[in-house]
Amino acid sequence: MFLDEIELVFRGGKGGDGAVSFRREKFAPRGGPDGGDGGNGGDVVLRTSVHENTLYHLAGRRLFEARSGQPGRSSDMFGAGAEDLVIQVPVGTIVLDAERGNVLKDLDAEGLEFIVARGGKGGRGNARFSTATDRAPRHAESGQFGEERRVRLSLKLIAEIGLIGLPNAGKSTLLSTISRARPKIAAYPFTTLEPCLGIVPLGDGRSVVVADIPGLIDGAHEGRGLGVQFLKHVERTHALLHLVDCSSGADMEPVAARATVLRELAGYGGGLTERPRLLVATKVEDDEARANAARLQAESGEPVWAISAATRAGLPELLGWIAQFVRRPG
Repeated sequence: MFLDEIELVFRGGKGGDGAVSFRREKFAPRGGPDGGDGGNGGDVVLRTSVHENTLYHLAGRRLFEARSGQPGRSSDMFGAGAEDLVIQVPVGTIVLDAERGNVLKDLDAEGLEFIVARGGKGGRGNARFSTATDRAPRHAESGQFGEERRVRLSLKLIAEIGLIGLPNAGKSTLLSTISRARPKIAAYPFTTLEPCLGIVPLGDGRSVVVADIPGLIDGAHEGRGLGVQFLKHVERTHALLHLVDCSSGADMEPVAARATVLRELAGYGGGLTERPRLLVATKVEDDEARANAARLQAESGEPVWAISAATRAGLPELLGWIAQFVRRPG
């Protein structure tokens, strides 16, 4: 299941207590203090991984706590420090303070790490408190408690190209045709159930990550339907493919469909209307569809790319347009 928002509590491990101990050796009946320090508690670390694409694996558990450090021992032996608790999260995860709402860290690349809750320091053993006036201290420090933080994790997918449009515009079909992605599709009115990423080869060893964003409906930016939950996933894209169904069986007239989606992008904000955008007429497989695509271009004043995922007509040229926005090799 896809999950892109979750609130969790992270707690660093407690530091181990320092030891109170004195040497008891055969020829040193009054040996000095030899209590060692406690070990440090483990940190809670968030680490990005390309093997995760949702936050669902963190659901069902509210608190994540690292292990405590070991207590100090006699003979000046320090307690072992605890290992860090490393939690894998998808690339594109934003860490926010749950109370204030400010961004603590934007984990927007593979292999990034963020210490979300530090472990407590271990307490000092009584050997640390020996002085000229107190050669036999009988006290030691307790280990410090680890840091506790309530945070909200918000995932914004990382993709160069975003597919946008009304439900049934053909986004999922296009993505499954040009990549190996297999989007999950439901019945009307929301079609795609969740955002889906596909890696599209462009030749010369290059590829591009394309995101299929669930279809928008009128009023999505105000909370209607499912689209508002996923508009944030196009915020990081370099360019948008705006798909409009131009077939005779389209749910909405193409010019009106285009206007509806643009209105939702503008209402959401985030500079989405300023992204490079290509208007794509989909399901153009007969004369009526071609006439609808021509009317869409004439009335919108924008260039319109006509394609058919079923016959693959126009797809090579469309991939050529996408290639100019690829910003990384391979």
